[in-house]
Amino acid sequence: MKTDTAGAALRKIPTGIWILGFVSMLMDMSSEMIHSLLPMFMVTTLGASALAVGFIEGLAESTALIVKVFSGSISDYLGKRKGLAVLGYGLAAIAKPLFAIAPTIGFLLSARVLDRVGKGIRGAPRDALVADITPSHLRGAAFGLRQSLDTVGAFLGPLLAVGLMLLWANDFRAVFWVATIPALAAVGLLIFGLHEPAPPQGVPRTNPIRRDNLRRLGMPYWWVVMVGAVFTLARFSEAFLVLRALQGGIPVALVPLVMVLMSLIYSLSAYPFGQLSDRMSHHKLLTFGLLVLIAADLVLAIEAHWSVILAGVSLWGLHMGITQGLLATMVAKTAPADLRGTAFGFFNLVCGLAMLLASVIAGLLWDRLGASATFYTGAAFCVIALMGLRWKPGLQHEKE
Repeated sequence: MKTDTAGAALRKIPTGIWILGFVSMLMDMSSEMIHSLLPMFMVTTLGASALAVGFIEGLAESTALIVKVFSGSISDYLGKRKGLAVLGYGLAAIAKPLFAIAPTIGFLLSARVLDRVGKGIRGAPRDALVADITPSHLRGAAFGLRQSLDTVGAFLGPLLAVGLMLLWANDFRAVFWVATIPALAAVGLLIFGLHEPAPPQGVPRTNPIRRDNLRRLGMPYWWVVMVGAVFTLARFSEAFLVLRALQGGIPVALVPLVMVLMSLIYSLSAYPFGQLSDRMSHHKLLTFGLLVLIAADLVLAIEAHWSVILAGVSLWGLHMGITQGLLATMVAKTAPADLRGTAFGFFNLVCGLAMLLASVIAGLLWDRLGASATFYTGAAFCVIALMGLRWKPGLQHEKE
């Protein structure tokens, strides 16, 4: 019976969500083919220092965070989102061949920032578009499906990169050229495959980030933002999963497969839990996701054996599948329809800043107290988030 219910929900999801999902999959495949190799390329081919690598990544991600807010607000002001999504995906596609021809670290920095600007432009309008074209009772399934397809690209990209590196004797630039193909395919599919619904007629357009408009993003929305931020503090960057895998004795050449495992489980679980979120309390499901993350943190903290690490990474991927589409659904539910782009922009900004802070804290703990302290601290932040959920029963799902 459950299978039939899930299948029926899947068939009801609008075609536009499938298009957005496959666009995300193709672009993520392209990006991960490059990003899984980029640190090694910067150090071994361009002679970059570890400090330069950290600076480039920090600047690129910070740029994306700032752009996200403005792109979401612009999409609300215009009443249209597809054009900004095309622009964002297009800039990312243009950046891909720049990695292949980069002669210096400065040139590569420009490519990396352009790629992240593209991500920042497309993120909030795309998520708002998912909410716009999906009936409210199917939003959890829709966000879960898009996230699931996106994550398929996240594990196919590194797998393809590893295979091509073995085939072409570690030719980084050749792999980067191949990565441009799915990126261009993603842009083409978005342009010709997606039809954006017409904006409501007779609705006056005002500056979404004016004070009176921001007041319309009420306490339920800002509470979701705060919960999302604390949740993000609890899970920091997946780079620390890679470092833990190295400690566990997994061969260097096989370490990227740890992220493939996490992405695979994430992909397989995102849609089922997204579909489940349309039929049960968001509060209870988010609580379950936090408990799974606590379990992942504790497993990774207690033991460094490779088999235990794989179990912890699997739990990490499961919690991502449970929660990421759910949080997006909660944002869409608590924000006014004409401010969804702005709402997703601020949500992404706050959670992104929390991710940067969490990664800094994790790095300091790792260097000074060891890996176990890092993951125990992540579990402690989860407990704080659980307490916040308990104090705010208004986050419980209500039928619309």
